Amino acid sequence: MKKTLLSLIGLLLVTFSFAQEDEVALILAQREASNQALRAFDEALNATFSTPDAFITTGAGTLIAGNAALDAYIKSQKGPKMYWIRTPDEVIVNPKTNLAWETGTWKGYYEDSDKPVVGGKYSAQWTKASGTWLIHSQLFVTLEN
Repeated sequence: MKKTLLSLIGLLLVTFSFAQEDEVALILAQREASNQALRAFDEALNATFSTPDAFITTGAGTLIAGNAALDAYIKSQKGPKMYWIRTPDEVIVNPKTNLAWETGTWKGYYEDSDKPVVGGKYSAQWTKASGTWLIHSQLFVTLEN
């Protein structure tokens, strides 16, 4: 009886672990697609990876609420066009709440350049409330420039 119970617990843990890995893989694929959209300066496509009411705190501390405000913020920027690449270090998923936490590093590049001019750390909250993993909030901190 005890051996059967331990086997069942082990099986559940393995199943939970594989489910977690599958969800993490989905988030990482969304992040990569978002990075590609940013590099292509496709703000409309990039917006599809976030909830419409997503919050972003820029590396300089500006709080942006919602995709429409983000679009206006991007269009208001002066100087050369830039793109950003986020590189995840860790993703943790809570399948009960359909929330996930991602953390990593980010780098900013001028258009047509592969040399970063700014960078730092970031964290993101993901939600799967819609059935697809979407970014609900992101915090960027500039630590390199």
